Amino acid sequence: MESLEILANNLANASTGGYKTDREFYSVYAAAEAADSAAQGLSPEADLSPVIEKHWTDYSQGSLHSTGNPLNVALDGPGFFAANGPSGVVYTRNGNLRVNASGFLSTADGYPMRAAAGGTIQVTSNNPIEITLDGSVRQDGQDLGQLEVSDFPDPSLIQKSGLNYFLNPDPNFKPAQASAPIRQGHIEDSNVGTAESAIRLVSVMRQFESLQKAMNIAADMSRYAIEEVAKV
Repeated sequence: MESLEILANNLANASTGGYKTDREFYSVYAAAEAADSAAQGLSPEADLSPVIEKHWTDYSQGSLHSTGNPLNVALDGPGFFAANGPSGVVYTRNGNLRVNASGFLSTADGYPMRAAAGGTIQVTSNNPIEITLDGSVRQDGQDLGQLEVSDFPDPSLIQKSGLNYFLNPDPNFKPAQASAPIRQGHIEDSNVGTAESAIRLVSVMRQFESLQKAMNIAADMSRYAIEEVAKV
């Protein structure tokens, strides 16, 4: 059921810009611990059932495609765009930007983008903006600021928070400045392999059906045993 939920979420976000696919890690240590206990003549206490020990996120680069929209940006390498969310700083790979009602450069959900020097980036007119490879934002020949792009050497320490955002749960874990170039007029596709996910979905469904049949067989055996014992 957990595998089906993960696969369904991945497939639902296959067309979401900058989405990073989730995968599951199955525990094998419980079985090894039980085998060691049995070899020593001890009663195995570990649960031998296969369980998903944890989820992990695949942060591999998605392909970049051109949109021609000057408010679309994509990171060509590791890193995350930083924005001011409702409860603090949020990070995302989705560079589908816009200008919110207050005139600030923001995410698609209206969260103001953070400037590398602090604060946010205020757009001064309706004229096109230019975003350079290092994230500098210019409009009408004036510098408006530079996008804050953070890099986490160990991205496993951050966590998804929904709406394609990530949070840094540990305030002592400070991100570094990312060096990946920013491509204006591009969007990073999700790294979900739709064909692979579809094949895995079929495989998980077959495993689910097999386990369901095994449970039905066990229930029939128990019922048969009860009926025969009752006759005796």
